[in-house]
Amino acid sequence: MANTDSLRVRVFSLNCWGIRYVSKHTPQRYDMIGELLSKEEYDIVLLQEVWSEKDYLSLKKKLAFCHPHSHHFKSGVIGSGLAIFSKHRIHDTFLYRYSLNGYPYMVQHGDWFGGKAVGMAVLKLGGLTANVYVTHLHAEYSRDKDSYLPHRVVQAWELQQFVRHTSAAADVVILGGDLNMHPQDLGSRLLMSYTGLRDSYLESAEFDGCEDGMTLIADNPFIGKGSMGPLEKGIRIDYILFKGSSEKDVHCDFMSTTKGSAPDHPFPYSDHEALTAALRVETRQRPSKNQGSAGGKTAELVDIVTEARTEVKVGLHCAERMRYTAARTGAMGLALLFLELAIAAVPWLALGAAQPFPRTSFYLLAALCVAILFTTALLYVFYSAELKSLQGAEDQMRLAVGSLQEELRGFPVAQPHGAQRGALGPEE
Repeated sequence: MANTDSLRVRVFSLNCWGIRYVSKHTPQRYDMIGELLSKEEYDIVLLQEVWSEKDYLSLKKKLAFCHPHSHHFKSGVIGSGLAIFSKHRIHDTFLYRYSLNGYPYMVQHGDWFGGKAVGMAVLKLGGLTANVYVTHLHAEYSRDKDSYLPHRVVQAWELQQFVRHTSAAADVVILGGDLNMHPQDLGSRLLMSYTGLRDSYLESAEFDGCEDGMTLIADNPFIGKGSMGPLEKGIRIDYILFKGSSEKDVHCDFMSTTKGSAPDHPFPYSDHEALTAALRVETRQRPSKNQGSAGGKTAELVDIVTEARTEVKVGLHCAERMRYTAARTGAMGLALLFLELAIAAVPWLALGAAQPFPRTSFYLLAALCVAILFTTALLYVFYSAELKSLQGAEDQMRLAVGSLQEELRGFPVAQPHGAQRGALGPEE
């Protein structure tokens, strides 16, 4: 791999579904994953949902010979779940935690407790600098009524910002992970259009894997055919994305996914399918600039950012309504507490008067009032923070749309070929 004129890099990505005591066959599956990675010897391994430090250290020990360099990104209450293993030395790392990530009271979903983030590692591939990113976005629990969509759109917005602002000096950019977005979803279009990242499934010269590149399939025994709803066969929500630079171009020669089972094992590696991409880095042959094509991409990007801004505004209205509800409920709890205090003061103001309420009921009602006040205060603070994050993202998108529209005015208006000839006058 020393020849930088043609550099080949094999990338592996998998959501490990490593929730100890909840996910099925977790220790056995980590053994299987370690065995697979030791045998295949990928250049870069990007893992998600490695929640346990113990599981990460176990993998690190097993992969010490084939992947001597690794990093486990830590964030949130139970961690980010993100880990990277590499044949090549990791020179620098950085973690950015998304400003929005679900709701703490949605305990059954649990996304808020996992500090969803994007982790970056800077590697040296031969003589080239590679920025490698691994991420995991908020899950989609309902396709029809997706209350988390504004959060996921903001996460996609922050992800593209992070990639753009940190990869300017990189020769190669690779991003892998569970984006929890379909290829045509708003967040996917926003991420790839803004950063120029390319989808290895769409770009690969050869593919071997699930139909349509699906990474969450009904045939996986951990999923079950009834849990996919209207999407009977499966969905594609895990990706390996890549791009080059002004000097280097990147191609995907081959991509594959697992197919719902693991050879010689009774169950698969995870509830998600693993992805493998064989990338080839070459010196870029400088093409001539096509202003018409650039103008079309800018116009498309304006539409995408405007759509994202609209979705964020929907989230803003919802957060404002929830904050108002929390404030109103808190005010009712406070009024009830004052009423109870007034009743408690009756024996003090009217000497000899008996307490109108039994003492036990009085204390229980006081505890209820205090609990209401405490809970609503926490919710009010949470929704206020959510509002700030949504407002910040909406402001950034508004500025971006203005900048893109100004840039768009600098491109010449495309004209039909016949119109251009007519403007030159008849040929003599």
